[in-house]
Amino acid sequence: MPAGRTPSAFYRPLAIGAPQPLRDQPARLERMIHFVPPQVEKLRAKVPDLIARVDVVLGNLEDAIPADQKEAARDGFIAMARDNDFGATGLWTRINCLNSPWALDDVLEIVAAVGDKLDVVMLPKVEGAWDIHYLDQLLAQLEARHGVSRPIGIHAILETAEGVNNVEDIAAASPRMHGMSLGPADLAASRGMKTTRVGGGHPDYAVLADASGDDENAPRTAYQQDLWHYTTARMVDACAANGIKAFYGPFGDFADPAACEAQFRNAFLQGCHGAWSLHPSQIDIAKRVFSPDVEEVRFAARILEAMPDGTGAVMIDGKMQDDATWKQAKVIVDLARMVADKDPELAQAYGL
Repeated sequence: MPAGRTPSAFYRPLAIGAPQPLRDQPARLERMIHFVPPQVEKLRAKVPDLIARVDVVLGNLEDAIPADQKEAARDGFIAMARDNDFGATGLWTRINCLNSPWALDDVLEIVAAVGDKLDVVMLPKVEGAWDIHYLDQLLAQLEARHGVSRPIGIHAILETAEGVNNVEDIAAASPRMHGMSLGPADLAASRGMKTTRVGGGHPDYAVLADASGDDENAPRTAYQQDLWHYTTARMVDACAANGIKAFYGPFGDFADPAACEAQFRNAFLQGCHGAWSLHPSQIDIAKRVFSPDVEEVRFAARILEAMPDGTGAVMIDGKMQDDATWKQAKVIVDLARMVADKDPELAQAYGL
């Protein structure tokens, strides 16, 4: 819990008339956060079809939006929000960073126009809890002014060295915190990393197999390593400790779906709930990776069935299962149930 806010005050609204902060984030399926440039009318026209395909539609106002199109993107997002019924699909926006000329108007205009439809504000380049505190207070004031009935969440992007250094404080900064995403490109620049890739590995970041025999010139296999393993693990721990969600961010090489899937799967196995999809081809990759495997779901269901109260120990297929594996099984089955609610084919495959 951030310093200066007592336990009794932490869950109080920060403005008179603002909605009561949530004590627990709602359980929602968020396997992919699909980015839309809302200033492009022909892409806005595809949003009704996207709503059925993705778990979250995000109107992007920040990076990749030219400076002379920032206001058009903001207006386009408001139109997109007004013109569509998103149902169970999340509606997010990524605003411009707080030290930009556009961030304040992004928040003021969007909350005033479509605050009751907006689920989450994604905040880029978060460096410490102070960034969250500022947006937290501002959102409360605007919710109160415009009669917004439910609190708007905050999702932080972890993309500076200072942000990584303060990741635990960021995760605990506000009851509005929905989660965090890894922003590898800006983080690489902030750290002085020697890569121009957006996410994924690098062929020069590798370890060599041991030399064999007496031939020092014999070829040795190189094993590429994951540049983002450490940061992802820190982010997952900070989020899990505070009851919020961790996400992998962008994978920029649209021509390499296999590498994208491998990176997403590493993040899934480490505890991430989803990833960004920047191109339509990445939607199905994220859906496939962040939906639990059918055989794992069926095996996890057998564990829960064999240990209804989660205590004791049983043998299943020659392997011991106890209260710890019961918890692991419950994570998988709970996720599978959310997936099944949205995907009839997987529901049948899971047997749920």
